[in-house]
Amino acid sequence: TGFGGMVCIDLGGDYDRAVRAFDRLKVIARAASLGGVESIVSLPVLTSQWGHSEEQLRAAGVTKGMLRLSIGLEDVNDLLADLTQALS
Repeated sequence: TGFGGMVCIDLGGDYDRAVRAFDRLKVIARAASLGGVESIVSLPVLTSQWGHSEEQLRAAGVTKGMLRLSIGLEDVNDLLADLTQALS
C-alpha cells in the first residue's frame, strides 16, 4: 500500500493484440509518459521505442505486443477487472 509499481505485459509479441487491449482499457488511462498517482498505460513501440529498428527492439527486450503499465493508487479490484476485460 502507499505506492505504485511498473508492470510490463507482453502479449506474445502480437502488436494487434496489444493495441486491442490498449483500446479496451477503461480505468487505466493512456499516456506517453509513465508517472503520476493514477494508473496509466503505453505501447512502448509507439512511445519510448518509437522509430527503433527490429534489431534495436530485440536488444532492448521490447516486442510489438508489449504494454507498459504504471500502477497507481486506484482500488486493486478495479484495476484487475479492467485488465481482465481488456485482455479477454
